[in-house]
Amino acid sequence: MSNNPEQEGGQSRQINLQDLVNQFMGGLQRHFDMLAFNLSARKNVAEADYDRLSKAVHIMPASRAHQNFEQTQAYARDLLIRQVVGDSMNLAVTCLNNAHLFLALAKAHHELAGDQQNIQQQAQESQRTFVQAPLDQKFDRLEKDYDIRCELEDTLISLGFIAQGFMRQKSAVESSQTDDNGELVVELKTVDPEAIIDPEIAPIQPKLIDQKKVFREGEKIFFTDNELQLILVTLGSFAQNLFHSVAQYAREMKEG
Repeated sequence: MSNNPEQEGGQSRQINLQDLVNQFMGGLQRHFDMLAFNLSARKNVAEADYDRLSKAVHIMPASRAHQNFEQTQAYARDLLIRQVVGDSMNLAVTCLNNAHLFLALAKAHHELAGDQQNIQQQAQESQRTFVQAPLDQKFDRLEKDYDIRCELEDTLISLGFIAQGFMRQKSAVESSQTDDNGELVVELKTVDPEAIIDPEIAPIQPKLIDQKKVFREGEKIFFTDNELQLILVTLGSFAQNLFHSVAQYAREMKEG
């Protein structure tokens, strides 16, 4: 399924939904693979190798500020958490923006059948507003304009709060980030343990269940290695559900 977002040199450039899905999920898999690589590398690094490489060029930028192995290991762990959360939110926003562009085009085609210039103008104006909107308003727009409700909206908003805090160099939960119960909840998708027959072999059709991660005000933001991987799994589940809803909306517009 495809739509025309704009004209370039008198030619229509197609947007294919399946291409968007493949591109996004492929990129997400690369993030997942790199995370697995970084986690395995961190677990296998030796203090002797760190010391040897630190002295390999016989000079340091500021030797008095040089951190020992344990200090650097903890710092690297903190950076990894920040990177995974930040990258995940960038991917989530990209996913939302791409999905909305397709929706805006489908809606414009339905409302302005045959009027290509106005179709593209309406879609582009709607997309411009959507791209500039904060994360929570993006979800509101999807529900209001296209009747699309995102299952993992609350989780992405919570991760967005965490990412914003990291950008302000905040590593603990603030009161403004918590709900009425004083909690910041992140629901992660994980494979149902009952569906795992052999730990070495992934289930053919894994059933996903929710796994809650709850932070309270003042608590330091921390995710285990497994939870960092599940953040990316959760993002994949969100994207698949969103793109499925987008495809269904486009079919309804075409048939309507």
